[in-house]
Amino acid sequence: MRAVSWNVNGLRACVGKNFYDDFKRLDADIFCLQETKLQEGQIDLDLPGYFQYWNYADKKGYSGTAVFTKNKPINVTYGMGIDEHDHEGRVITLEFEDYFFITVYTPNSKQELERLDYRQVWEDDFRKYLLSLREKKPVIFCGDLNVAHKEIDLKNPSSNHHNAGFTDEERNKMTELLKSGFVDTFRYFYPDKKDIYSWWSYRFKAREKNAGWRIDYFIVSEDLCDKLTDAKIHTDVYGSDHCPVELDIDI
Repeated sequence: MRAVSWNVNGLRACVGKNFYDDFKRLDADIFCLQETKLQEGQIDLDLPGYFQYWNYADKKGYSGTAVFTKNKPINVTYGMGIDEHDHEGRVITLEFEDYFFITVYTPNSKQELERLDYRQVWEDDFRKYLLSLREKKPVIFCGDLNVAHKEIDLKNPSSNHHNAGFTDEERNKMTELLKSGFVDTFRYFYPDKKDIYSWWSYRFKAREKNAGWRIDYFIVSEDLCDKLTDAKIHTDVYGSDHCPVELDIDI
């Protein structure tokens, strides 16, 4: 199975920037989007052969996720079942016969870290949610997790140490998640690979200079490690300030 995840930072804008061609070329069995930034009825994607599932934020033009899958899931749920978290369209869970598949758009801690406290609550609740699913069957999840876990995962770690996405608090929550029985698939295959990022600021010609961050992930429960075949970051795909990331797994 080939799965792809992409924060499109506004799907309507991305559709005007070669989205359909990129979608067809990547040819995923499951294709996930974050930050769709739209409401129901604002777009009609023509994706023959795919079942479509959407989670919209209550707030217009904000957040939002989607999953397109060739195989119909047994069940689909939206959010975590926690009212505090479930108004921003951030989580979609697909249940298949042998595994759960989740896409997530983790809240950004924002400038001045104004949302960092909430982010910590989210992280704990999302980890508990994943662990509750894993008790039933293996788990695959993907998305924009809004954290560069290690110094190798961003171009300028020293100058970003106290900025959103690279605070000790956010990185520690990522460590806690992985230690609870999950694997960062890109680092599983490429533990020392440098200068490969999935997000670049639109400012200061960051993408041209490859001054980026790796904040988009595919993560699996440890019981799936023997089924992993590859993980990729498609830095050649434009259309957003993020690029797609991919997981190849024999499942």
